[in-house]
Amino acid sequence: MIIRPELMALRADDSPQRQIQQRLVAQSNAWRSTGEGAAIEAELLRLAAGAPLIDLPVLRALFDPGSDAAGRLAGGAVDWLAGELAGAPLGQVPLRHQYDRTLATLVLAWCHGASLVLQAIDGAGLALKPPAQSVTFSANEHWERVLAGSAEVDQVRIIERRPAGVTLARSSAFLRQGTVQHRQGREAAQIYTRVPGLMVLLKLQRSDGGGAPTCEFALEDGRLLHQSAGSPRDSRLELTAALLGRMRRTDAAPLLAAMAEEPGSAHLRWQALRECLGLDSAAGFAALTRIARRTDDPLALPAAALRANLIETYPQLAEAAPCPA
Repeated sequence: MIIRPELMALRADDSPQRQIQQRLVAQSNAWRSTGEGAAIEAELLRLAAGAPLIDLPVLRALFDPGSDAAGRLAGGAVDWLAGELAGAPLGQVPLRHQYDRTLATLVLAWCHGASLVLQAIDGAGLALKPPAQSVTFSANEHWERVLAGSAEVDQVRIIERRPAGVTLARSSAFLRQGTVQHRQGREAAQIYTRVPGLMVLLKLQRSDGGGAPTCEFALEDGRLLHQSAGSPRDSRLELTAALLGRMRRTDAAPLLAAMAEEPGSAHLRWQALRECLGLDSAAGFAALTRIARRTDDPLALPAAALRANLIETYPQLAEAAPCPA
């Protein structure tokens, strides 16, 4: 193994690297708190709260085909990072970033579920991947602008929802420099099939506020392959409910019953109800009965079906929480 002199020196004194990192973080924070960066962050907060893009002039300009604001923003960020890292190669990018040999992502700004992201797609890496067999839809609203390069894509839409999946419509499109797109992630998704060389995108995204789960469907027949919580909060709470169940924390049954009955994600509420039933049958069955009585609750029908099934299997439960007709 060959260890360069710069790395050998860091073994004895890492202060140069710490100073470099402090400078990069300070520069990043200064951009976020002043000028264009502060304006972008302020508008991202309003976007996350539900404001339409047309009411946000700084963000709107980034996705206006007649404006060069997007190119100036992306070019300024890349020039700054490349210049700093050229002079200090041991520094680390102070912005959230990710690379998987096909897709490079740099988060320019993020605020309460809304984000502004710079992405680069490597066509050579994409060509090594097998053709997509599934497509994922999430409860997000997306705006995209092609800054450089081009791509062939498959645009996939949900045209009908079925109990075990969906019916999909698929069409081809060609994206080129200057293309601007908007789509609702619950109903429309995009699959990159071919990118000649390198493609660079500026993407704006926000949660649509509905809390719907992220769902993956097979392209062949639209059957549901996988789904996950639509928000980090719901995902954490589902994991917490499952953990309490595995730990046999019977003292958590009242909390889980309350979670099952409160408004919110149907998937989270159902998970809490299942765990409550496992920990305390009486408390869980009482919560199940109350949910089954609600005419406007999306869980009322599955709760009623589960209640009937449980009573058929365990008749004694009918005395725990009667359900008046």
